[in-house]
Amino acid sequence: MIEKSIKVSGLSKSYKLYDKQSDRLKEVLNPFKKKYHKDFYALSDISFDVNKGETVGIIGKNGSGKSTLLKIITGVLTPTSGELFTDGKIFSLLELGAGFNPEYTGVQNVHLSGTIMGYSEQEMNVKMQDVIDFADIGDFINQPVKNYSSGMYARLAFAVAINVDPEILIIDEALSVGDMFFQNKCFKKLEELQQRGITILFVSHDISSIKKLCNRVLWISNGEQIAYGEKDEVCIRYYNEQYNLLQDYNTSIYSNQKYATVDSENRSITLDIPKLNYRYEVGGSGKAEIVSFFITDENGMQTSVLEAEKSYDIHMYGKFHGVFKNVLFGITMETEKGTVVYSTNNYINEEVIKAVTENTIYECIFTLKLPKLQRGKYLVSPAIAHGTQDSHSYLALYQNAVEIFIENSGYNLALIELENEWSITKYSENQINLISR
Repeated sequence: MIEKSIKVSGLSKSYKLYDKQSDRLKEVLNPFKKKYHKDFYALSDISFDVNKGETVGIIGKNGSGKSTLLKIITGVLTPTSGELFTDGKIFSLLELGAGFNPEYTGVQNVHLSGTIMGYSEQEMNVKMQDVIDFADIGDFINQPVKNYSSGMYARLAFAVAINVDPEILIIDEALSVGDMFFQNKCFKKLEELQQRGITILFVSHDISSIKKLCNRVLWISNGEQIAYGEKDEVCIRYYNEQYNLLQDYNTSIYSNQKYATVDSENRSITLDIPKLNYRYEVGGSGKAEIVSFFITDENGMQTSVLEAEKSYDIHMYGKFHGVFKNVLFGITMETEKGTVVYSTNNYINEEVIKAVTENTIYECIFTLKLPKLQRGKYLVSPAIAHGTQDSHSYLALYQNAVEIFIENSGYNLALIELENEWSITKYSENQINLISR
């Protein structure tokens, strides 16, 4: 049986909202128990569990209840109803600098955090240098934290968190304020903690980070649980909703728009093409569907294993449930962890379809030569929209529709290898003058 670090069942948190301060007193003194308040539910009937050693992401727009949930889990707030079980020593990074005394120096706050976690002063002295080295804030470690920038707060807080050996680590957007190099350093450390079996709750608006780190994802909106499950499925549903909310299409057609030449179908030909079997929720308006999507090599053979530096055709067949102008076919390719490595559409190549008719199928073929991509699995997402690159509306969006594997016989040192040449010249020491800039 899998052990649980966190188990939440039917958790709710409500607040009483009064129109006037005097209504509080009226409610207390009213002999008939008349209510003068409205109940506001910051959380309503949230249920999920987290296995030991698992990393769970929590997503949702601002004000959805994510921080309230974390505060209940950490004991800062008490729930109105429901049950909560936690098993393990918890350390949380909630609001920036929470748990730090602004009048204390960085060193003093490290000791304070250690004391809260049950460590003695001697034990924290042993850990101190590791904290200082990871935070890397120089002499500011001996200054009051009220003088710190938000980035320094984040550095010190994270350095403390990873050195007090928590069994459950909770992070609420704490890494968003750090610089790029520090964020990269933190993500590498989080991967180390995952390998050590630390349970992590990770809140972020960056879906790529969620997909990179997490096993499962909880989606909360307006205090209600929308979904909890496998990361790809939940993230795709979340993406789809955000795309639908951000639909922005100007129906005016640019007079200088260049259009593709659409070949008329030969009615004497019948094509046998593989049906696209898609297991996730389709995004967009649903006014189009991608009935087939596949890749062929230079010999015209269908394949899902591609070789770097070779050319391939990507076939997309779109069926339309209406008449639309300025139609775009596009694809995006990303790593398993959500890093986009390639994205294109026929608008960029000035091959927009001027208009499509209802209940017809259009075939669009992208021909591309793969660069020297790192060997491994990639996910390809096709989409159909109408409009322009800057102003369009999705008719169909199939996130992670096809999984491909790219072979690369090179050293695979990075995600992509660039063509380069080296030259080496030897000089004596007196031939070189070093100039300060």
